[in-house]
Amino acid sequence: MSLIERRWLGWLRWGMLAGLMAWSVIGTAQEPANVTASVSSSASDAANASLSESVRELREQVRELQAAVAGMRRELDQVRTTTTPHHAVLREAVVTSPAKPDAAAGSLQNDAPPSLSADNLSENQIEVQKDEQKKNARTASLDEEYQLLSGKVDDQYQTKVESASKYRVRLSGIVLMNLFSNQGVVDSIDLPTVAYAPYPGYSSGSFGATLRQSEIGFETFGPTVAGAKTRADLQLDLAGGFPEVPNGTNYGLVRLRTATMRMDWTNTSLVVGQDAIFFSPNSPTSFASLAIPALTYAGNLWSWMPQIRIEHRVALGEESSLLFQGGILDPVSGEVPGALPGETPGTGYYRQPGPGEASRQPAYGTRVAWTHNVFGQPMQVGVGGFYSRQTYGFGRNADGWAAMTDVDLPLSSRVSLSGKFYRGRAIGGLYGAFGQSVVFSGDPTLASTQIEALNSMGGWAQLKYRPVNKWEINAAFGIDNPYAGDLKYFPYAVSYGDATLARNQGSFLNMIYRPRSDLLFSAEYRHLTTYSLVDGGNSAGHLNLMMGVLF
Repeated sequence: MSLIERRWLGWLRWGMLAGLMAWSVIGTAQEPANVTASVSSSASDAANASLSESVRELREQVRELQAAVAGMRRELDQVRTTTTPHHAVLREAVVTSPAKPDAAAGSLQNDAPPSLSADNLSENQIEVQKDEQKKNARTASLDEEYQLLSGKVDDQYQTKVESASKYRVRLSGIVLMNLFSNQGVVDSIDLPTVAYAPYPGYSSGSFGATLRQSEIGFETFGPTVAGAKTRADLQLDLAGGFPEVPNGTNYGLVRLRTATMRMDWTNTSLVVGQDAIFFSPNSPTSFASLAIPALTYAGNLWSWMPQIRIEHRVALGEESSLLFQGGILDPVSGEVPGALPGETPGTGYYRQPGPGEASRQPAYGTRVAWTHNVFGQPMQVGVGGFYSRQTYGFGRNADGWAAMTDVDLPLSSRVSLSGKFYRGRAIGGLYGAFGQSVVFSGDPTLASTQIEALNSMGGWAQLKYRPVNKWEINAAFGIDNPYAGDLKYFPYAVSYGDATLARNQGSFLNMIYRPRSDLLFSAEYRHLTTYSLVDGGNSAGHLNLMMGVLF
């Protein structure tokens, strides 16, 4: 018997009980009057006996009805006790099941009794139906979200990078097109850093396009070792030179930029690999110069060098912190790779030691930086140092060193100023002094030839303005100045570079537009002025239009 049928039976019994009680009251009121008017006292006694019997029968019926109602209540309590856990399980299954909303709603409707009109239902039953409808709608919404998330997970699984290990690998990079035009003679038409005097009979300008500044990177996230999270990354580009084939300028060779491995604890990190020099971290913002940082040879010290360094962070509060860095580096000095006797430098298969590596000791670097939040952005001021011993044979040694400071200063929520200043000696390996560390008095292979380490100083500054989130405007200026007294120390100075270059100035203005996070457009104009001991100053202009897609 269903719950609705039990309720109808209960209402019927209560109705019968009410009718019997009304009938008995009416009969009791009318019967004494009739007896007094028409019958004798003996007939009245018989009537009273009959009334007493009727009352006893009525009491028995009331007791039976009460027992029936009590039984119905017990059965209803048992049904509720039995069905409540099943309803809870059913609701949990509907919420967590990826079944279609129609199927889930259908299963609930099949378990429900036949539909009744609102007039025949109590207020509680109407509320129960409304709750069930809300639950069905919520179930349909949850199912739709489940289907959407499942689709995203499936897409992520289809597009993820597989690796030989179980650890996650992330692929990133940029496909970058540079369309450029030069006015004047420069060292490299797509990545100009130095301006030269015009060649007689040759064009004093150029036009071209390149994609060799495109980059690709891989990052992998390894296990936790000794409480440290491990990860590694590899960055490559196509700016490693040109193959000796027709139109080889369009087929840039793959080049290693950086390759690092890290172990990161809460406040300390160990970094091993080839990375940017940590004691001179920041560079101007430019997509016209990705293969080498902007303002190279114009006050921006940089290099990608094999190194081992330790970093330690100290919190000074919620808004401030200190960073301590120190490590050893490969002691490069700026020369092209050496070669075995009889081979042209830079073309040998075997690696030969340069002046820094011949010193039999690494280079050393250190930096301390303070960070504080200003206008919701990090303001950072750092001080760094560098030392490298260099040996040129026959007892000729040079001590290369540099002291530098870097700053990143937000002036408002949309304007910031950044820059770097350095003073150093024999730092050609850091692209200071046009990449030259020393000058020679003659042939470097002769024991009688003397050397003089080049002193230099320089720096750069950049003003950044973000009028809106998608637009960015950058203006920068830099200068690199080898000491003229060192360049003139020998009457006929010789170097592996151009020993006559005395000072280099570079400036640029660019606009970067990012309509999406993975798409950018940029335009930049750059101006170079290079001073020489021979022919004074030479200037060149460089216009670059860019489009890039990041992934």
